[in-house]
Amino acid sequence: MINSIAKLKLAAIPVHKLKVWALSTVICLGGAFAVLPVAAQNEKTVQVNGKLENTTCLTCHDGKKGKLEVPVAEGEPRALRSVVPAKFDKGVHAKMQCVACHTDITDNAEKRDTHSKNPAQALKKVDCAGCHQDLWQKAQKDGSAKDKPRLAVVVQNIDFYKKSFHARLNADDKTRPNASCEECHSTHNFNVPADKKSPQYAAWRKEEPALCGEKCHDEQLETFASSVHGKEVLDKNNVKAPVCTSCHTNHEITNTSLDSFKLLNNEVCGNCHKENLKSYRDTYHGQVTKLGYAETAKCYNCHGSHGILSAKDPKSKVHPDNRLKTCKECHDGKKRLEATAGFATFAPHASSHDFAKYPQVWISTKFMIALLIGVFVFFWLHSGLWYYREWQDRKTHKTVPHVRTEGLPQDEKKFFQRFPVGWRIAHLAFALITMTLALTGTAARFSHTSWAPVVAQALGGASGLALIHRVAAALFVGIFFIHFIYVMQKLLRDRSFRWFGPDSLVPNWKDLSNMVGMFKWFVGKGEKPRFDRWTYFEKFDYWAVFWGVSIIGGSGLLLAFPTVTATYLPGWILNVATIVHGEEAFLAVVFLFTVHFFNNHFRPDKLPPPDIVMFTGTQSLEEFRREHPAQYQRLVDAGELDKYLVDAPSRPMTLGSKILGLTLIAIGLVLLTLVGIGFLTGG
Repeated sequence: MINSIAKLKLAAIPVHKLKVWALSTVICLGGAFAVLPVAAQNEKTVQVNGKLENTTCLTCHDGKKGKLEVPVAEGEPRALRSVVPAKFDKGVHAKMQCVACHTDITDNAEKRDTHSKNPAQALKKVDCAGCHQDLWQKAQKDGSAKDKPRLAVVVQNIDFYKKSFHARLNADDKTRPNASCEECHSTHNFNVPADKKSPQYAAWRKEEPALCGEKCHDEQLETFASSVHGKEVLDKNNVKAPVCTSCHTNHEITNTSLDSFKLLNNEVCGNCHKENLKSYRDTYHGQVTKLGYAETAKCYNCHGSHGILSAKDPKSKVHPDNRLKTCKECHDGKKRLEATAGFATFAPHASSHDFAKYPQVWISTKFMIALLIGVFVFFWLHSGLWYYREWQDRKTHKTVPHVRTEGLPQDEKKFFQRFPVGWRIAHLAFALITMTLALTGTAARFSHTSWAPVVAQALGGASGLALIHRVAAALFVGIFFIHFIYVMQKLLRDRSFRWFGPDSLVPNWKDLSNMVGMFKWFVGKGEKPRFDRWTYFEKFDYWAVFWGVSIIGGSGLLLAFPTVTATYLPGWILNVATIVHGEEAFLAVVFLFTVHFFNNHFRPDKLPPPDIVMFTGTQSLEEFRREHPAQYQRLVDAGELDKYLVDAPSRPMTLGSKILGLTLIAIGLVLLTLVGIGFLTGG
């Protein structure tokens, strides 16, 4: 019955409608069978080793399906990030699975993770730092850390970042830091090209200013783009030109007002401007900076920071028309005396190799080098030959009697009074002050050494170093003038005094004859000269103090009061004064602790050191006859020797003098070593 009714109904349906229904049925069944394999295939893709595979994630997150959003508890829907497969495949994380970082997204088929159950519920924030630190700890445990140098760098950078300005909580939004890893690195496609000469590296480096500037530092980016550095990078594609991280570093970004940043900044500039950094370090500004103190001008103080322009640009801070104004930013009349006209012509990068640009510096440098070479060659040769001759005579026990001693009535236990107490006190004061000047001065002069900052810190920093140096210099000059006035008034009252006589310290032709005679004796071509009260090398030592006070003291005075100097003299005078002061001081220190020490303490006839005649003021008759035979003979012939004979110094006096002498010698040799280190390491 039913079949009959069905047949009747079908028979009543037009043939063309039956064809349409049949075709639809075929299509539906075909679609159903076609979907089944795909669904099975997708289900199989979802579950590979119990985890999601990247291809599954990218079916939604590849950006091809348009903008993806998920609802949130309140407010506008949250947009999901798209991952471009082509870029991801070139990144450092290309071989990693998405779920390695997004750990709370699990097997979508079985465990039904938070992501699929409630899209509105926020997932855990990916912890880049924690992930890399865990990997590093694992590598350290299994012994593979040495094979993962890049991972070690990442972990080190994490430590730097945590202490950086970027890691601090944002002032406007306390729920996030100033900058996170993702904001700079774009973790899905981050990769730094290894070949710094490749076009890829140039392209990556060119994007850095925009990365920092467009997101956060737009004003700085605008200024940088118009600077010489910005034009080199952005317009000329110069990969060697500095970008943001060149000065601010990658991960150690700190407050630019910190001393650590200011000190590092100069070194960064010097990576490209090596000659300028070297010449800058020759100035007081550079010396203080290298000692580790930020109180003097750095590169950016004069040249600017983000908006550095060519010195030829009228808008540049270092253009000749703007230099004095730039100097007055620091020398403003408040903390420092106000800069005067000569500051504008001071050359902070003066080179001794460029006569055309810095003729005064070139001439003064060449003069000082010639002076140093001349003095050291002559006196070191003099000392070397003297040592050889005395050593040879000592080995053969050779003695040469220079004076008649037979039948003389003098008590051989008596000592000869050579120096009065005033001379001895002045000598000790000069010795202590000179060593103080040497220590403080060479600490600044050789600020690049490892020992100089230690000395500066021990003496109260750069300002303490400068204060002690200037006080010592004032004392030195003061004692010198007291001595000079005392000697002059005594000589002027003594009408019988002969300015070129045997008791005078004024050089004469006899000194030249004795010097020639010494060189003949050195090489066995004559007898040793018979010296009177003062030898030619003792006179040189004496007059060297006058020379030092005039040259070192005069140039030091110009440098100590630069505003006064620059008021009346051009700025290049300060450049010349710096050269003369430093080189002459170097000459004095090296001469004192080599030649002077040799003449008085380290000659074979003086061994073992020290010679204490300048501390006790006396010497034995035997030593006096040997060292000054002409004076001895003259006093004997005149019957005046008895006037200068005194008792031998007491044992405590002798012992104390030896201890003092050895102490000063030790200090002098330590200072000589420090100066030698400074000179040999680039001073």
